[in-house]
Amino acid sequence: MINPSVVILDYGSGNVHSAAKALELAGARVVLSADRSVAEAADGLVVPGVGAFEAVARQLASVRGGAIVEKRLTGSRPVLGICVGMQVLFEHGVERGNDTPGLGEWPGVVTELDAPILPHMGWNTVETPEDTHLFAGIRDERFYFVHSYAAQEWTLEVHDPFPQPKITWARHGGRFIAAVENGPLTATQFHPEKSGDAGIRLLKNWLETL
Repeated sequence: MINPSVVILDYGSGNVHSAAKALELAGARVVLSADRSVAEAADGLVVPGVGAFEAVARQLASVRGGAIVEKRLTGSRPVLGICVGMQVLFEHGVERGNDTPGLGEWPGVVTELDAPILPHMGWNTVETPEDTHLFAGIRDERFYFVHSYAAQEWTLEVHDPFPQPKITWARHGGRFIAAVENGPLTATQFHPEKSGDAGIRLLKNWLETL
């Protein structure tokens, strides 16, 4: 698809303008919107997110973001979550004693990293699966992370004829999930829009799936 349309869900969280610029460099036509009909009609939807899990979940709920994501996935229409926009795809997040429900697209909980220094901030390598499309041509590159929490286990069981999700891992203290490729639902814990040329290539790889 040439110049696919991508909506960045503009619900009050996330560095949406940096994400928009990166997606445009990758070849997309980008619109910032929280309008449900616009978000559902686009070739791709990006769910950004920075800050606390609870705040992002609350802001998403204010624009019925969960319903938008669910409607797209029901129709096999691609969605990309970034940073906390990835975390809220899990069942719930626990931060500073607060247990907040997520969108529940994947089972599991987002918890604080077990690391001597938090937040995990800066460039890091990732451990990709052999059959990744998202990291095609950039498997040995570094990506930019800014977070203290992450999903640290993958528990979704998928049976034939459905394809197995592709899970990418990274390490900061312990091991955590850095990216997921699960049919139309893709997500990264790191920020592609802050990851230089490698991030742009990753976004191009995602756009190819639209």
